Amino acid sequence: MELSTGVREKNLIHGRVLVASFFGAFLLLLLLSRLIWLQLVETERFQTASEANRLQTLPIGPARGLITDRNGLVLAENRPNLQLLVVPEEFDDLDAAIAEVRARIDFSDGDVERFAKNFKSRRRPRDPVVVKDDLSDSDAARIAVDLFRFPGLKIKARPTRHYPYGGLTAHSLGYVGRLSLNELKNIDERKYAGTDRIGKLGVEKAYEDVLLGQVGVERVETSARGQIMRSVEREDPKPGSNIPLHLDIGLTAKLYEVLGNRRGAIVAIDPLNGGILGLASTPTYDANSFIGGIGQAEYEALQSNRDTPLFNRALRGQYPPGSTIKPMLGLVGLHYGAVNWKTEYFSRGFFQLPGNDHKYRDWKEWGHGRVTMSKAIIESVDTYFYQMANKLGIDQMSEGMKWFGFGRRQGRDIQDDSPGILPSRAWKREARNQSWYQGETVISGIGQGFWVTTPLQLAAATTAVARRGNFIDPHFSLLEDLDAGAPVPIGKPLDWERMIDAMEGVLHDENGTARGAGQGLNYRIAGKTGTVQIFSIGQEEEYEASEIDERLRDHALFVGFAPADAPSIVIALIIENGGSGGTTAAPAARQIFDYWLLKRKKGSIFPDVTYVALMNDQLLGYKNASSN
Repeated sequence: MELSTGVREKNLIHGRVLVASFFGAFLLLLLLSRLIWLQLVETERFQTASEANRLQTLPIGPARGLITDRNGLVLAENRPNLQLLVVPEEFDDLDAAIAEVRARIDFSDGDVERFAKNFKSRRRPRDPVVVKDDLSDSDAARIAVDLFRFPGLKIKARPTRHYPYGGLTAHSLGYVGRLSLNELKNIDERKYAGTDRIGKLGVEKAYEDVLLGQVGVERVETSARGQIMRSVEREDPKPGSNIPLHLDIGLTAKLYEVLGNRRGAIVAIDPLNGGILGLASTPTYDANSFIGGIGQAEYEALQSNRDTPLFNRALRGQYPPGSTIKPMLGLVGLHYGAVNWKTEYFSRGFFQLPGNDHKYRDWKEWGHGRVTMSKAIIESVDTYFYQMANKLGIDQMSEGMKWFGFGRRQGRDIQDDSPGILPSRAWKREARNQSWYQGETVISGIGQGFWVTTPLQLAAATTAVARRGNFIDPHFSLLEDLDAGAPVPIGKPLDWERMIDAMEGVLHDENGTARGAGQGLNYRIAGKTGTVQIFSIGQEEEYEASEIDERLRDHALFVGFAPADAPSIVIALIIENGGSGGTTAAPAARQIFDYWLLKRKKGSIFPDVTYVALMNDQLLGYKNASSN
């Protein structure tokens, strides 16, 4: 009995050992099979993964293309910028590390604010974050000495955008700024792998694809902690293409000098090709403030400034055109037969619609007597255009004026300009769901009522007159000089010449509204003044500028070109609340014509360095205000 029990136990133990042996052998076989699979079959994959851990591919941002003026002067350049970068993942206590950095170098509250923004907006983990831009040599040396203590910190030289003429080009070139979250959703990330900047406004935005360039790559060997040990391979980036502009920085400086501290805008165009020679909007701002990220206090100071320096009046300012459109409107009236050059109206100082006692007043209280088209342009006779508009009708008026570019955006490389408003029955029905009234046609005849234009539109329309009936899109870049323009199907060739003769009379006739600005000239200007009322007064009330708040006074406008027989420059100018177009805007335009036609040819084409320095000093006003 005992023997049989021992045998059974022995057999049981042997069985268990056998099972365990088979199970162990199976596991060993499985392990060997897996090792063979990994060593023989997947060798290449793991070698690649191992290599990837040792080697990293880093993007190299290209240098952005330069922007130059018509004379080759650099308006937007790239200058060396020493940046302090950090990879946050390499620090257990990032705040403590930043605190140590602040103790070693000049680090302002603005730098802290920009670092926080940069940290929040980075695209991927392990992307380096800019701690501080524009490190001085001394600050870089202090950090470099202790870099071994902060393996996650790096000092790197990167090209950074810079605008040598500051505020003089802010409203034409725009600026380059950090990519926003919305922009990140819409860009090709491969193109922007080496940069976090993009053109935000103006020429920088219009030619982003051309200026950007192509990203390069560098393969580097890294340690187990991710530190770069050495460069293995490098493919250099391709810099962006340069963009030459029609813009003349000397003329642009003159435009700002003429406007001074007044709110306003000027656009100057080359009538030969539609190139924008100069653009000014005052007050302006320094676009360099936005490159590395503008501080909150400085930005709020700009935004809260009641004179709105960030607002581009030249492209987006919406103003009633007033009498500046009378030459174009006169050509439309001639085309549709509402008037001819011999048509006379008697001006007694006001106009009334039949059966209506409302008086549409002329600027000249006692009237102008018998008036023809030429006299109506020279003396800017409102009552003539009231009557012509009433006979022409809003439908033909709107149809004819669209050929001059009103009511739509301008140009091929112009960003964010306003289309304005070209009044019509259809527009009012769609915009206000209201019917059109006859009185609205009358007031449209002098560029008031619903009329809204931009200085750029006025410059483009005046260029069409200077070109004797050929409209060409205004543009910044010399690369866009491919368009010969389009005929304006309004009027006959003789009509254009006679209209230009009348516009010459505005400055050179003894009764012209800008005769003061035309005195002593050895060349001839063709122009038109405009004085725009911006609030309504009663039928029996008198307009007294001295008794009205400065910001409610009339706008002063002028459009024109010179020399009248062979134009080389077209100007559209507005001075907000400047009063009379004849006494304020026209003399300002005369200074610009004199510079372009006389002084520029006698002296240097380069801008007055003293004036540029003064302008940049003036731009510091809002910065100083924000720091007080």
